[in-house]
Amino acid sequence: MHEFDYLRDMVVIMGIGVAIVAIFHRFKIPTIAGFIVAGILVGPKGLGLVNDIHQVQLLAEIGVTLLLFGIGLEFPLDRLRRLWKLVLIGGFIQVGLSIGITYAIARFIDLSWEASLLVGFIVAVSSTAIVLKGLEQRGEIDAPHGRFTVGILIFQDLCVVPMIMIIPFLGDSEATSGGMITTLIESVVIIGVVLVAARLVVPKLMDMVARTRQRHLFIMTVLLVCIGTAWISANAGVSLALGAFLAGLIVGGSEYRHQAMADIFSFREVFISIFFVSVGMLMDLTAIIPNIGTILILLVGIMAGKYLIVFLAGLILRLPLRVSAMAGTALAQIGEFSFVMLGVAAGFEFLEPTHASNLMAAAVFSMLLTPFALSFAPSLAAGVGKFRVLTRIWNVTSAEEASEQSAKMKDHIMIGGYGLAGHDLARALKDYDIPHVIVDINPENVSLGLRRSEPIIYGDITSPEVLSHLGASQAKSFVIVVNDQTAIEQAVKAARSVSPDLHVLVRTRYLQDVNRLTEAGAAEVVVAEVVTAAEVVSTILKLSGVKVL
Repeated sequence: MHEFDYLRDMVVIMGIGVAIVAIFHRFKIPTIAGFIVAGILVGPKGLGLVNDIHQVQLLAEIGVTLLLFGIGLEFPLDRLRRLWKLVLIGGFIQVGLSIGITYAIARFIDLSWEASLLVGFIVAVSSTAIVLKGLEQRGEIDAPHGRFTVGILIFQDLCVVPMIMIIPFLGDSEATSGGMITTLIESVVIIGVVLVAARLVVPKLMDMVARTRQRHLFIMTVLLVCIGTAWISANAGVSLALGAFLAGLIVGGSEYRHQAMADIFSFREVFISIFFVSVGMLMDLTAIIPNIGTILILLVGIMAGKYLIVFLAGLILRLPLRVSAMAGTALAQIGEFSFVMLGVAAGFEFLEPTHASNLMAAAVFSMLLTPFALSFAPSLAAGVGKFRVLTRIWNVTSAEEASEQSAKMKDHIMIGGYGLAGHDLARALKDYDIPHVIVDINPENVSLGLRRSEPIIYGDITSPEVLSHLGASQAKSFVIVVNDQTAIEQAVKAARSVSPDLHVLVRTRYLQDVNRLTEAGAAEVVVAEVVTAAEVVSTILKLSGVKVL
């Protein structure tokens, strides 16, 4: 009967989850919040419909594993190398300051140094699952703030390994620093061995399986690489999620990356939804109500503090205000690995149960608020951009240097974004000697443009000051071809504020964005899915012998 009880629990979780998410969707409330609320309702501390949290958490771990594997697929090793600055410098600043400031505050309120350091570890880590899921749903992972956010999350996940290793030493007075260092070195060596072995074996295995042309066998192999690498890493004392991420990096460097992504997508979505339910099941409403004041103070302090730390990290890296503000909003919560650290520390009892309970409640509330924060982030970033003092001091852009030259230009074309579309447009304008200037927030694109002798500058197209320096008031047209949908709308509004009569042409992905962008002030909107559909129809008609005008 035990197996049937387990199936009953899954039916309850999925049934209530589907119902709540469908209701939330009707009111445009984020999906993730719906699953967390479903967990609160069905959990043992809610209506008590599901009591076996352990079984649910096992499935949740699979969801986190598949999510991290998918992120690894999207960030293969060659792409990760280009993010080294964001990962190492940005991540080090965020994690270091979070631990340091939290430790100081905890010591000030008379927590022991061991408990203070543990709380610092817990607060420093953000939710990889929730943040990446939110960015993915909004199509912002490859946006500038998305890359910055992912870079810091990668560093955090790397730090989880030594953090979990240090906790037993904090609770064991007989432990030595030498033993901790030895364990850490062993883990680093094991990670290296796993990476090298997988790098040599996985491509050959994937190639052999792909030659069979059996899709079910290919799917099983992808799951084997993902879960197998994660399992080996976990048994070696390394984070399960980090092992899955490493596996994703390996497969992502092969030619089978896109097929692997397509095949695991459905599995990942189901299991990661169960993870969000498991987070909600941790909530104990009877323990929260008596301590709600303390929990709310913790919640506000943690989210505001982490926001400011990430914002500061972005400023130190000389990133635009908008990027820093949106990344800060995305990373302001406490992460799922914090619960793992609380679980490890529970056996050593150097953090009082009341403090641990309040911290856990604040963590769950911060996760619940994150989907709403991500939706609100563009408005918050726009508000931060209005602080002219910060803009002048920190908004790094060479647009000011180009303002003298731009002032001499008239009837020129401004190009926002130097991806494939921006490059092709710039090349066509150059061929016909049409004056133009390009602005991009990605340093790699700017460097590429400079090597091609393009008139390109580094700047944020959502900043009215940058557009003004580029001569928007004298320009003939402003063409926006970036991938960040929220940035597109902000850029249109910024252009309208600088030059109400400027012709603004926008490229967007979906037809449903047209009304929103038109209302923002776009004169013309080119929809990628419409253009693609027209090209497909035209091609098929030509193949069928129909003359297409």
